[in-house]
Amino acid sequence: MGKIVRGQKIGILTAGGDCPGINAAIRGVGKTAIVKYGMRLVGISDGFTGLITKEYRELTEHDLSGILTLGGTILGTSREKPFKGMGKGKNEISKPVLIKEHYEQMGLDCLVCIGGNGTLKTANLLSQEGLNVVGIPKTIDNDVWGTDLTFGFDSAVNIATEAIDRLHSTANSHKRIMIIELMGHNAGWIALYSGIAGGGDVILIPEIEYNEEKIAEYLLHRVNENKPYSIVVLAEGIKNPAKDRSAAQYISKRINEMTGLETRETVLGYIQRGGTPSPMDRVLATRYGTAAADMIAERDFGKMVALKDNRIVSVSLGEVSGKLKLVEPNDPLVIQAQNMGTSFGI
Repeated sequence: MGKIVRGQKIGILTAGGDCPGINAAIRGVGKTAIVKYGMRLVGISDGFTGLITKEYRELTEHDLSGILTLGGTILGTSREKPFKGMGKGKNEISKPVLIKEHYEQMGLDCLVCIGGNGTLKTANLLSQEGLNVVGIPKTIDNDVWGTDLTFGFDSAVNIATEAIDRLHSTANSHKRIMIIELMGHNAGWIALYSGIAGGGDVILIPEIEYNEEKIAEYLLHRVNENKPYSIVVLAEGIKNPAKDRSAAQYISKRINEMTGLETRETVLGYIQRGGTPSPMDRVLATRYGTAAADMIAERDFGKMVALKDNRIVSVSLGEVSGKLKLVEPNDPLVIQAQNMGTSFGI
């Protein structure tokens, strides 16, 4: 452990998509920073937008009471990417320059950035500009490089699994193929985990290219085996040649055309991102938040808090930036699901 520096002034922001557990992370950072280290905490509004427009307010320990179980973020969020499109406008001050000026004017000793891949990439760029930055990984997609788990993922899997459970009864009653589309543009972690947890018969993820004929053959085989209904779980980012329809609509239409089996699709959408965080996400977000405060006290900047083998560690933002943690086709979970007869369309 390095030398502890007390009484620092830290800024905190949440950027990118909202997800369950953000407020738990804010609370973890804030309460540890204030109670343990006598720091001051400044909440910045609406992600990096608040640093550009200088919108912020000081947060007391009282402000952090009662937020542990809240979904969303008390600070607000945005998808502002301050380094995007730089160099436009001759007399215009660039957004990163404004951020740096406002960081100094606010008297900050460190900036905590809570977010997913885009946020952490910006955090790394700000670190390269000379700002003291600590990152905390959050995203329901669980695709941040360098950590075993992001908070928000467990809550999303719980919500998706409950939806799949409910579809089973309808599918069984009507002897239909029920298709559910879950979030995941590039990474299929939510579809993989909830598909296994919910007993999905077919799981389609962006990382494994599916074959339509194999899916149709598999579903017809189930009918011949006296299994008259099936559940197809898919991520939104799978191959979809139909640009005017969702992935679920495309797969539903193709299954119906190729098998003659009655199909229905459900797109779960933003329901996966909202609401109260699961107990596991509250714990993980709290662990991340308290660890971030410890790192600031030790002046250990330019890092992201991470989970490795259930231990909290830190990794360089430069190592994380620009990378995605995707499902490997030979991931043990994929293999185990295949061994139980689950189809991945291959």
